[in-house]
Amino acid sequence: MIQLSMISHLLLLQFIPALFLVLVVVAVVVVLVMNRVIIRRVRQGVNTTLTMHDMMERALKISSNNTIVYDIAKQYVNKLSGHMLPDEGVDVETFKQHVHPDDLNIVVDGIMSLRTGKAQSVEFDYRWNFDYSGGKPRWGYLHNTSVAEYVDGVPLPVSIISTLVDETQPHEQQQQEETLSSRYHQIFENSIIGLSFYSSDGWLLDANQEMRRICHFDSEEGDAFFSSTNLFDLAPFSEVLDRNHIEEYWACSMSVIPERNMYVYLEIRLHPIFDEEGKLVYLAIAARDVTEERELYLQQKLTDEQIKQTNESIQLYETELRYMMENCRMQAWRIDIERDCIEFYNGLSSIANTFSLADMRKIFANQDDEFVRGLADPYKAFDHPLIYVGQMHPVVTHSSTELQWVQINSIPEYDEHGKLKGSFGVWRNINDIMRKQEQLKRETERANDSGHQKSVFLANMTHEIRTPLNAIVGFSDLLQAIESPDEKREMIRIIHNNCDMLLRLIDDILVLSNVDANVMQMRPEPVDFAVEFADICTSLSERVQEPTVEFQNDNPCQTLMVNIDKSRIQQVITNFVTNAVKYTHQGHIRVGYRPEERNGRQGLYVYCEDTGAGIPDDQQARVFERFVKLNDYIQGTGLGLSICKAIIERCEGEIGVQSVFGQGSTFWFWIPVK
Repeated sequence: MIQLSMISHLLLLQFIPALFLVLVVVAVVVVLVMNRVIIRRVRQGVNTTLTMHDMMERALKISSNNTIVYDIAKQYVNKLSGHMLPDEGVDVETFKQHVHPDDLNIVVDGIMSLRTGKAQSVEFDYRWNFDYSGGKPRWGYLHNTSVAEYVDGVPLPVSIISTLVDETQPHEQQQQEETLSSRYHQIFENSIIGLSFYSSDGWLLDANQEMRRICHFDSEEGDAFFSSTNLFDLAPFSEVLDRNHIEEYWACSMSVIPERNMYVYLEIRLHPIFDEEGKLVYLAIAARDVTEERELYLQQKLTDEQIKQTNESIQLYETELRYMMENCRMQAWRIDIERDCIEFYNGLSSIANTFSLADMRKIFANQDDEFVRGLADPYKAFDHPLIYVGQMHPVVTHSSTELQWVQINSIPEYDEHGKLKGSFGVWRNINDIMRKQEQLKRETERANDSGHQKSVFLANMTHEIRTPLNAIVGFSDLLQAIESPDEKREMIRIIHNNCDMLLRLIDDILVLSNVDANVMQMRPEPVDFAVEFADICTSLSERVQEPTVEFQNDNPCQTLMVNIDKSRIQQVITNFVTNAVKYTHQGHIRVGYRPEERNGRQGLYVYCEDTGAGIPDDQQARVFERFVKLNDYIQGTGLGLSICKAIIERCEGEIGVQSVFGQGSTFWFWIPVK
């Protein structure tokens, strides 16, 4: 055993150096490996630190915050990020100059608490001047968060790091909102209209002063009844509002709430307020006490009704008076001698015209009349009642240019001392009376001439009737003795023409007698004038026998529906063409028409144009008179055109002629038609 132990011991002594060497190698390898690991970790840490620093720097630059460092030892403030300091920083005194004087103590106290170690971090707000040009301060609002930075072994901080958030815009916005809110609150409270707000489920939120007065609130803070009563349970809202579908509501009625002793007439408007998603948020109610207004309105209405009745009575009286004066062509007038004026009235008070007394004298046509000359002394001219009839210029009672006959009635007017102050009376236009007198005179003369006219008429008719009768009787007797067919046809033609002439003569006499007796009747009926005109022209073309005369017609319409007496109009056109045939021996005879409006009335214009003998200028006004014949050698009674004129005048139309002697004539008429 001893030997074995000694052997093992010897072997152990022999292997100790080798084991040590192995251990040393292992240790070196472990150290190298650990060193590499440590170096890699250090590098990773450095890279991570650099990356974090770069990220922080970028974050600070991107952020709108300001980061500054106050170096206590150097008394200098450096900029890390932001825009409140220049890139090179500023000293402490310059920094203080940019702090608002009212906020400087807050900044100094906060920084001193960090410098002395009383606090590790502080927060406060202050105003900062962002202008570095020396001009007008540009104040901004900053929220400051500062922390103290220490180093090992030094009891006090070596620097102070501050992060400042620029809250200028939110602060200004808040101030604007506060100002706006204050204004709205003032408007809300001082409004002359009662305003209140309810929640979407109908509970009172707020009411202004006027609403509290109207509703008799318990106090300025609120009211127990309205605060505990839901809007949807109050009249009239309980009857008109649908909780599930709130709409605009407006009413003006008597509001009665016995619990608050409310018996007032209110104009109420409810307006629902919705959010952006269309959800009901509030119910706004505006109310206006119209009780006094209603009383004033009722009183005003009663007064207006009384005034209206009075005005209607006055208006009726003045209308009747004006109607009477207008129909009698009268005007009231008043002379004021002291004011030297004369005023004309259409009614009780409406002045139609005003003249001076000197101008009034110029109105009269006869300046040598005794009354007119007496107007030079109005005190003498109007001191007694008078009646004057004479002519005057149309400046008072009518707008035409012809002289007017007037009748003036005057009554003097005196003041309380018996002194003449003027005159008043009636100024009447008697033109119609004078015209009637003149017409009566002419009718008397016409009646005196009627015997002579009858004699002339009978003589003309005897001659005109005898001429065709002689031809008819003579040629009828000769017809029996003639054997030649051609001669018989010619005699028959002559007899036929004279029969036609005799028939037209009798027709003209009958029409003329109807005109004189005022019994000629017009029987208008709907006709297509274009078609009827074509038929008339076809018939009238056969009357043109001379080969050197061309018959033409101008029918511009395919159809023209009018309401006329067809036979009467045909009679007028036939007379026009018959006369044209008598006086036209070469050229043409043209008949035509066209729709034409005159004086705002629709009508029909018809003409007959010829290239015949024409009419002298001095004879054109006579052609429509009875028994007028421009050529005694031409057959006819001279009644045709006078009958045409009577027919057209009965149709309320116009008739005329345009002619150049030796070149031809154009007879025309225009009648209103529907």
